[in-house]
Amino acid sequence: MPPTSTHDLIVVGGGLIGSAIAWGASRAGADVILLDEGDVAFRAARGNFGLIWLQGKGVGKPPYMRWSLQAGHLWREFASLLVEETGIDIGWSQPGGLQFCFSEADLEKCRRIEAETRTDGGDIAIDVMDRAGVEALVPAIGPEVIGGAYSTLDSHVSPLYLLRALQQGLQARGGHYWSAAPATAVRRDQGAFAVETPRGRVAGKRIVIAAGLGAAKLAPEVGLAMPVRPERGQIVVTERVKPFFPYVGSGVRQTVEGSFLIGSSHEEAGFSEATDVSTGAALCASAIRAFPQLAEVGVVRSWGSLRVMTPDGMPIYEESEPCPGAYSATCHSGVTLCSAHALILGPALAAGTLPEAVSYFRSDRFDVQAH
Repeated sequence: MPPTSTHDLIVVGGGLIGSAIAWGASRAGADVILLDEGDVAFRAARGNFGLIWLQGKGVGKPPYMRWSLQAGHLWREFASLLVEETGIDIGWSQPGGLQFCFSEADLEKCRRIEAETRTDGGDIAIDVMDRAGVEALVPAIGPEVIGGAYSTLDSHVSPLYLLRALQQGLQARGGHYWSAAPATAVRRDQGAFAVETPRGRVAGKRIVIAAGLGAAKLAPEVGLAMPVRPERGQIVVTERVKPFFPYVGSGVRQTVEGSFLIGSSHEEAGFSEATDVSTGAALCASAIRAFPQLAEVGVVRSWGSLRVMTPDGMPIYEESEPCPGAYSATCHSGVTLCSAHALILGPALAAGTLPEAVSYFRSDRFDVQAH
């Protein structure tokens, strides 16, 4: 039997959430090991649209809005640190985001979001504009666009390069990364924690369960509740065309290479990552309403991947009461919140605490109270 590998912090889950926490904890001086099931996992980063989208995020849910906006404001510092440390171009840029409106109802929704964001103290400027305002930014818009909303805080990134940089940065700092090492068992062991993997046994003073859809099964082993379910999203990718959309859009964006990403759907399909023609056609039809010239552009591929969803769509961060030192971390905004996970949550967990900013996101908010 191989010897037990012992560390300050075990992070179970090698997706964007776990990798960001591990990198951030390592920067804070912790001896970290990141356990990754590998590319056979339902890896959300593999199919992510890559938006850091703040318009409307958490409206009506002030703690979520404030946490998201804090992450949005941290992205410039985070991207700079990560690129400087690893030399990997993660493709982050902040041209601002456009939400296209095709009806008066769409415009009124944007006005409501802008007003509620201001009321709840959201640190984001949203400019709701008529067609002339949108056309001044993007002359290529179609005739059905009657207006839109724009914010300079929205940005985008390459999720796969981001994931690679976080894992490479962790290892460069002396952290440990085990691929093909899914957690088969997690338990409390004499005041510490032990994880069994196909590569051997790992021990740690503290542990974070950030295993995405696998967390629902693992978390209860250390007294945590993570009621997560899969939600499928499909994305369509076009051939490369001459750049004409320099911003990011909700549901459509042009990559630096010239391809358009078109998405994404919200489907209750269990653990199926399949694609279907009807959903892809609906996504393309929506994009063509914004940019009619896309009707002449060829589609080169499409894919489906699974989001990790909680009952109310907000994150879960919590320390176990029966097993202090065991923590949960999950959300469906793994890209948007990545900066906060790396620069705030990771260092806090390295010190054995949770930041005040996430105190609202306990799992007991789902408990049904009898009256």
